[in-house]
This record gives sequence, C-alpha cells and structure tokens, in this order.
Amino acid sequence: MSTCDIKIWRTWALAITHEAGAYTEQKFNAEKTGGEPVIPSPNLDTDLVMACDRLADVLIKAYKNPIKIQIDIARYSKLISPKNTGHNEEKEEKLLERCPPGHEGTKVVDKPATIIDVSGTIIAWYLPDALTETTQKEIRAATDLLGPSLEKSVKADGNWRYNQEWFKQGSENVGSTPRCINLSPAWFQQGHENLSDPEVSASLKGPSSENILKAIARPAAIASAALRVMHPQQYFAGLQPCHTSEIRQ
Repeated sequence: MSTCDIKIWRTWALAITHEAGAYTEQKFNAEKTGGEPVIPSPNLDTDLVMACDRLADVLIKAYKNPIKIQIDIARYSKLISPKNTGHNEEKEEKLLERCPPGHEGTKVVDKPATIIDVSGTIIAWYLPDALTETTQKEIRAATDLLGPSLEKSVKADGNWRYNQEWFKQGSENVGSTPRCINLSPAWFQQGHENLSDPEVSASLKGPSSENILKAIARPAAIASAALRVMHPQQYFAGLQPCHTSEIRQ
C-alpha cells in the first residue's frame, strides 16, 4: 500500500499522527538529499513539531553513521523457526555455527547509528536522545496512569509474557513497578471467529481509558513517525485495517 492509497478521516485522532509521520519523513528525506526546508502542517502543535524535529535530526545522524557487520540477516531469518524460543542451547549453538555474529570483540556505540548487514540492509537503529524532555515527561505521566492495570498484569504462574519472574524492580526502586500490559485502540483479534475488525484491547476498556489515550497521544505519534522513516512498509501496513474499516462503513 502506498501513501496515495491511504484515506483517513480528518476527524480521527489518527490524522494528526499521520501528518506528524509525513512531516518527519519529509524532513528526514530533505536532510538526506539536501532538499528544500520542510514546513510543518498547521495542524501540528508546537510541542509535536519540536518533537518531530528532534526525531528527524537523530534519525539522519544515525543514517549517516552506519556500522557494518558481516552477517546476512535474510539468510539468518530463514533459519529461525517461528516458534524458536532462544532457550534451546543445542539449537542456539548450531545457529551460531551457521551464522556467526559477524564481528569480533565489543564495540561501544555512544552516538546515533544504524547497524547494516552485508547487503546494506538496516537491521537496527540506535537513537539516543531522540525524545524531547516534554515527550519524556508525557511518557512518565502516562505510565503513572497505568499503575492499576500494571499491578494486576503478572502472575506467579503466568506464561512467558506475564510470569513475574521476568519483571524485577531496578536497584534505584523508582518509577512504576515493572509489569506487562497490551495497549491498543485497534487490537487485531487473532484466534477469534467472525471478528475481522480491530477491537480495543482489554487494558483500554477500563474507567481511565480516555485519560490514558490522551496522555499517550503525542508519544504514540512520535513512535509512529519513527516507524514511518525506519520501516515504511510496516507503517502503511498498520494503516490498512483503518482504511479497510472506513471502506466498509
């Protein structure tokens, strides 16, 4: 799906996220190619524009600082089973023999960078300081609102996602207690019959859901803008359910 195929109602909150992503992508491409300065949409507030500017700046720095490793990520991915857990030592040793890490020793990376394989494919982005102080404060405030849901999310006998053994409090013992919840206003109901449309995830159906959604609006837009630059195919694939839903309406 291309940009021209996407139709988003102007009244949707998603429209602002889409415009923030478009602005970040345009600014990134202008910096990469030496193009003309990009003017942000008047629909984007000052804090969001500043956040997009910071993100685009760090993204371009990372793009211009590639670190190449001797590994073919496409070949490696074909050798991994969809159900590979990483806990089978015998399988992990065989994978390591067939696909060595591609580098020797340890390399300290302390500035924005991309990790690329032998084909030039970007397999990872390292983006320190990509979030403005305002965005970081909003993330912390949103996390506080999630406290009640987080407290109930893990169990002593939970599965690999929710087992409390995987969630340890940091040594400084600050911030929210480590937990795991799924937050999505458009959750794909895999495994449920006759439910082709996305549904609101259970964690967003509580009494505080509206406040949570408002609190994460700008951080979510920044995350989506980053995805639009780093993996545009995945970004537009994520919009496909919304586009399909609009057509059915």
